[in-house]
Amino acid sequence: MDKLLDVTQLSQLLSVRPMTLYGWIHDGTLPHYKIGRLVRFSEVQIQAWLNQKKKEGRTKRVVDVDLT
Repeated sequence: MDKLLDVTQLSQLLSVRPMTLYGWIHDGTLPHYKIGRLVRFSEVQIQAWLNQKKKEGRTKRVVDVDLT
């Protein structure tokens, strides 16, 4: 079994407020477990979720400049 994190631990890990996490939970964005009234997060699932959110570099920007 992988390690389970609570809201405080995950908010510190992701550098977001706990209320942000609760919003993501409510939206169905963040994978979590509900154990009674407790909310817990699997380290493995959070890492997979973060990998899905990862952006690779910046795409080339096209600038249209009329020099006339």
